[in-house]
Amino acid sequence: MRWTHTPAILALALAFLLPGDVESQRAQHLSDDVREYVSTDAPVIALVGVTVVDGTGAQPAEDQTVLIRDGRIEAVGAAASVEVPDGAQIHELPGHTVIPGLIGMHNHTFYTTSGRSVQLDYSAPRLYLGSGVTTIRTTGAASPYSEINMMRGIDDGRIPGPRMHITGPYITGPGAGGHMLTVDSEEEARRVVAYWAEEGATWFKAYTRISNDALGAAIQEAHSRGLKFTGHLCSVSYREAVALGIDNLEHGLFTNSDYSEREPDECPSSLRSDLVEIDLDSEEVQATIRDMVDNGVGMTSTLAVYELTVPGRPPLEDRFEEILAPEAFQEYLATRQRIQENADQSIMPQVFQKSQEFEVAFVRAGGLLAAGVDPTGNGGALPGFGDQRNHELLIEAGFTPVESIQILTLNGARILGNDDELGSVEQGKVADLAVIAGNPVERPEEIRNVVTVFKDGIGYDAEALIQATRGIMGVR
Repeated sequence: MRWTHTPAILALALAFLLPGDVESQRAQHLSDDVREYVSTDAPVIALVGVTVVDGTGAQPAEDQTVLIRDGRIEAVGAAASVEVPDGAQIHELPGHTVIPGLIGMHNHTFYTTSGRSVQLDYSAPRLYLGSGVTTIRTTGAASPYSEINMMRGIDDGRIPGPRMHITGPYITGPGAGGHMLTVDSEEEARRVVAYWAEEGATWFKAYTRISNDALGAAIQEAHSRGLKFTGHLCSVSYREAVALGIDNLEHGLFTNSDYSEREPDECPSSLRSDLVEIDLDSEEVQATIRDMVDNGVGMTSTLAVYELTVPGRPPLEDRFEEILAPEAFQEYLATRQRIQENADQSIMPQVFQKSQEFEVAFVRAGGLLAAGVDPTGNGGALPGFGDQRNHELLIEAGFTPVESIQILTLNGARILGNDDELGSVEQGKVADLAVIAGNPVERPEEIRNVVTVFKDGIGYDAEALIQATRGIMGVR
């Protein structure tokens, strides 16, 4: 990568001294702990000679210039047609691709293996941002106040990390334990939502044991406050949740109990095995999809975490061992080995494939699909790294690489309701971008090669952010 400066250096220096200058205020806004990762914060930046995959579903455009001014995208177009102003910092980037910053729609700030559950106040925000993830929705918290403080720290420029939309604690029914918040009645459900709304949650998440009545009351309370609701469900089926007014559903087919025999408000133990037998072309499956599409209910794909339950998957990357704390890595390897030892009894290869096909069918019917990593389970889905892995898994499912990038970016912004500002590489939008060495359309695995992440037009060194978590991921 070659950086050059046009001759008007004096003018550029003076611009930093002007009172009220937007970029100067942004630069002063960042703490030393954040600025150590900043690679560029010039007022005007030109990314020249790049391939742009803009997130809208348009085909890649080669030899483009992306012009950033004061944190926004001022122009995008053929390098020969975009005039780069004097004083701009120019990045000559042939062989690089610019995509929107990834929007992770199921991205916890805690991490689990078979032997641990750890709140990652330090490593999660750095690893997300270093992987090109510029916005996350946490979708269930183990430590809600940790996330509130993290969000405030990022917004205040004290912590490096992505924009955060937080959901507060998991809301579920009796019988759950750990960090789950149980509700027994409609009144309790409303009270819980009201409390966490006051504390700063902008979304809420229901979990597997919640009742229809409690979920309906919680959704109504959230909507009365202009907030939204999603769910990792089981005791309430997808069609029931849509009828109650839910805004989003998590995990696709994996958590859909529409196709199981069950008592009301009960999560069937046969859920996973029932999915092996379903016919995706059947009326019952198509009815679920129609209900979701007709009511504007989006869905979050989390293939990266469910892949961990499939024997022999995912490919074991060297960077996992480098990033994870040794004990966390060993815990993951031990669980991976146990899954492999029982491969001949596993139904997960069939369920995983059915789930991929369901996501394609949902989108082809007009559904709005976003994606997230969900860094839980047995420890092999890491913040940021799993978001990148989703790109490969969505393509494996049957989406084109361009469709996958749209799912990972603009679709998430649409569900969050901020697609007028984020989610695509378009003139006037906030400059949240990932610069990738290579071409993730022609070679999907190259989405891992993020070199610079722009958030609000400030460029961060992706490798420095990732290396800051080396050997401590899974501990802090």
